[in-house]
Amino acid sequence: MKVASTVLALVALTQTASAHYIFNTLIAGGTTSSAAVRQPRDNMPIKPVTSASMRCNVNPGKASATVNVAAGSAIGFKLDANIYHAGPAAIYLGKAPGSAASWDGSGANWFKIAEWGATFNPFAFKTTGKTELTTTIPKNTPSGEYLVRVEQLGMHITPPESFVSCAQIKVTNGGSGNPPKVSIPGYIKGSDPAINVNIYWPVPSSYRVPGPAVWRG
Repeated sequence: MKVASTVLALVALTQTASAHYIFNTLIAGGTTSSAAVRQPRDNMPIKPVTSASMRCNVNPGKASATVNVAAGSAIGFKLDANIYHAGPAAIYLGKAPGSAASWDGSGANWFKIAEWGATFNPFAFKTTGKTELTTTIPKNTPSGEYLVRVEQLGMHITPPESFVSCAQIKVTNGGSGNPPKVSIPGYIKGSDPAINVNIYWPVPSSYRVPGPAVWRG
């Protein structure tokens, strides 16, 4: 019986691991690309939020393409499954010092352009069940090469599990905006109440998405 229970536990663990999800396809304007995404090595989440892997996942390979997309156009990611871990999400742009393909995401070069938080009565996260997250590149974003980064935090456990991907883009027809920038990691403190809240009991009456404010240009 002990052997049988051990086998069942291992099967359950394997199924849980394989049931995670990956942001594996870039949405840029009216096109999609998997070649522009730095594909994660697997679908396992990142922990903790202070890990350097929060930038673009665990040692992702460089993408084989950098996609042009005009400022003011749609930007986002599709997943290989639906989001089923309840939690917030955000999209960031990181201005590459040179080419996006050669940048590892280090330094205070990142700014948030979109976030998805919670709704109330009843309490729920806006990302649950979604298979893609998209927003618009602010029209005043300076032209140049960027990493576009998506993150979704699974708040079913504390501290949360993070699902992260990056893609390489070149913003065209941009403006002269100068958004305040942050470093990743460092943009979220491990002590931040937004990542340490119990979302089940007592049910939150308010919720702030962790990280900097959204820059809208």
